[in-house]
Amino acid sequence: MRISNRKRVLVTGGAGFLGSHLSERLLAEGCDVLCVDNFYSGTKDNVAHLLRNPFFELLRHDVTFPLYVEVDEIYNLACPASPIHYQWDPVQTTKTSVHGAINMLGLAKRTKARVLQASTSEVYGDPEVHPQQEGYWGRVNPIGIRSCYDEGKRCAETLFFDYHRQHKLQIKVARIFNTYGPRMHPNDGRVVSNFIVQALRGKDITIYGDGLQTRSFCYVDDLIDGLMRLMASPADVTGPINIGNPGEFTIRQLAETVLRLVGGKSSLVMKSLPMDDPRQRRPDITLARTVLEWQPTIGLEEGLTRTIAYFREHLAS
Repeated sequence: MRISNRKRVLVTGGAGFLGSHLSERLLAEGCDVLCVDNFYSGTKDNVAHLLRNPFFELLRHDVTFPLYVEVDEIYNLACPASPIHYQWDPVQTTKTSVHGAINMLGLAKRTKARVLQASTSEVYGDPEVHPQQEGYWGRVNPIGIRSCYDEGKRCAETLFFDYHRQHKLQIKVARIFNTYGPRMHPNDGRVVSNFIVQALRGKDITIYGDGLQTRSFCYVDDLIDGLMRLMASPADVTGPINIGNPGEFTIRQLAETVLRLVGGKSSLVMKSLPMDDPRQRRPDITLARTVLEWQPTIGLEEGLTRTIAYFREHLAS
């Protein structure tokens, strides 16, 4: 018998960059939040300010092992998302995506919970279709150094849809494109945090390749809004749905914008492009606009200004 009317929500990877922002928003919406993390790439610092809330609980746990709790909704965000982190232990990265999906789907099946998978634009690989629509099957190297993440996430999507077809689970699959904002790890190797930290420290800004490869950058507040709208959508809306900002910028443009906003005299330094690094990445968000009535509202300069302010304070402390 339920005593509380609060929705019980499990967030795996809840002490990570996205998970901490999501946990914060869920608490603000009146949910009872169980944050689960093994602290491989997440950190307690990201959620320390939430520990005073009586409706927030932090649990150290690795999702590659089963979890026995009672919940109404599950956001499965557990998996290192930056190349530095996921390539450090590629076998564990694949296990986190695949075994973690199996365990969270099993939990959802037992508790009859709605479950959302945080998938990724990396399922499109180095795309031949631009911008990327959800119906595009992708172009992924299955044996490359990025495949632990790319193929792990693709397999997780397969498991989600098989559980949906076989066990009638209520699933949601979000394909997340490049996201940035406060609480990014300063050494995670992602392009936005790299450029900002290098510029703030007065170091040269490192660009891999010719800098003409493109990316789309979504501010974290917009991304979290998209995830929550997808979770709240009707049961027949399973996804996958692209969640990202369709604004497209070259890496050089990003570097020049960061330099202008930070100031200083850093120079741009070119290095060789890593293996399987995609040349283009931009979401087609038609489906999110029509089905979720969602689109990003925070432009790149505004988002970068907020993120730079966070890193300036973080590095100073």
